Amino acid sequence: MTSKRKKLIMGTVPYILVGLIATNLGEAMRYVTGTTASEKMLSFLADGLGIAFSNVMPSIHPFDLLIGAIVGGGLKLIMYLRSKNAKKFRHGEEYGSARWGTPEDIAPYIDPDFQNNVILTKTERLTMESRPANPKYARNKNVLCVGGSGSGKTRYFIKPNLLQMRGSYVVTDPKGYLCVGQ
Repeated sequence: MTSKRKKLIMGTVPYILVGLIATNLGEAMRYVTGTTASEKMLSFLADGLGIAFSNVMPSIHPFDLLIGAIVGGGLKLIMYLRSKNAKKFRHGEEYGSARWGTPEDIAPYIDPDFQNNVILTKTERLTMESRPANPKYARNKNVLCVGGSGSGKTRYFIKPNLLQMRGSYVVTDPKGYLCVGQ
């Protein structure tokens, strides 16, 4: 027997066993008596389960087999969906496996015309074009520049972008040191 077939069989057997046990629930549902929902529930819990589980063998009545198949198949579906894990994690990669970006990574986001970009660093820019050729490279044009004293926010980010006069800017300078002529 191949390992793939063995893995398939071993992965399916628990659901089949649960389905076979669930056939007794179908049998218990057939023994339910009463006219209202509360009478039926009381009958199911008091009489039906006792009668159905008095014999450990699974029931082979078609209704019972249908209930067993629904329970086993439903459990298999739930476990499949839980294992699918649709979240956007990088499964199979170590924690902390991030890497530094390369010029090839930022290239699609840069406009070939230098004047049509927001200057981010000496080598990185972001296009101000609202509809780039490939829509997957469209990004929000808002930039928040935060940094400690003396980190070069004014000299290397704010002044170059203000002097480029491309777009609208809101600049707060609580100390009043930033003066840009008109």
